Amino acid sequence: MSGAETRIHEHLAETRGNGVAVLRVDREAALGALSRGMVEALGGYLTRLRSDEDVRVLVLTGTGRGFIAGADLNEYSGVGRTAFDDYQKLSRSVFDQLAALPQPTVAAVNGYALGGGFEVALCCDLIVASTAARFGLPEISLGLLPGGGGTVRLTRAVGARVAKELVLTGRRIKAPEARDLRLVTAVVEADELLPRALELAGTIARQAPLAAREAKRLVDDGLETGQAAALTREQQVLSWLYTTADAQEGVAAFLEKREAVFHGR
Repeated sequence: MSGAETRIHEHLAETRGNGVAVLRVDREAALGALSRGMVEALGGYLTRLRSDEDVRVLVLTGTGRGFIAGADLNEYSGVGRTAFDDYQKLSRSVFDQLAALPQPTVAAVNGYALGGGFEVALCCDLIVASTAARFGLPEISLGLLPGGGGTVRLTRAVGARVAKELVLTGRRIKAPEARDLRLVTAVVEADELLPRALELAGTIARQAPLAAREAKRLVDDGLETGQAAALTREQQVLSWLYTTADAQEGVAAFLEKREAVFHGR
C-alpha cells in the first residue's frame, strides 16, 4: 500500500491504493478501544465511502496488540440509562452501516477483537487473522450482553450452540479455533497479516465491481429470504449484469486471452 496516510480521526487513519482502502484503528495504548468520537467518525467515513467509486474493497485493521478491544468503558461507566442507550444505538447503527457497505470488506485482525471489536469483524465479509488474534464477547462478565449485533451475527456464522457457549461464558478463542469454526478465512503470522489481507482485497478489487457488489448483496439477502425468492433475485441480477459494459469486457477479454479491465459500468 503506497498511498499517503490520511487521518479521519485522531485514532483512525486511511491509506489507499489500487482500488483498496485500508482503515487502521490507531489507538495502541487502549488496544483499539472505541470511543464515541471514533464511532461517529467511522459512521461518517462509511457514509462517504458508499458512493466512492475509487474504492472497491475496504480493509479494516488495528495497531499493535489490539484490533478493537471493545468500547471505551471509561466513557460510559456510571452514565445514565439514556446516555448508555444513545451510545448503543450509535454503535448499532454504525456497525449496520459497515455490514451493509456495498463494497466487499476484509477484517485483518492483528490482536484482541473483543466485544464491539469482535462485532466489527463479524460485520466484515472476510476475516484474516494473525496468530496473535483473540476473539471474544466478554460482556456477560460485566452483567451485560453484546449490543452491536454479536448475538445475531455470531449465531449466523457458527450456529446457535457454539454462539451460546461463547456468549454465555465470555470465553476468548484463538485464531486457529476461529478458523476451525469457519469464522476466519485464513490464519497467518503477524508479519504476513496485512500483505495477506491486501492480496485478498486486491484479487477482489480486480474483479468487476458491479458483479462483486451484487454477489455480496445476494449472499447477504439470501440469509433473509426464502430459497425460491433468493433464486429468482439471483436470475434477475444476472440478467441485468449481462447488459453491462463490464460483462462485455469480461467475455471479450476471455475470448481474446487477455486480462479484463473493469470500470464499474
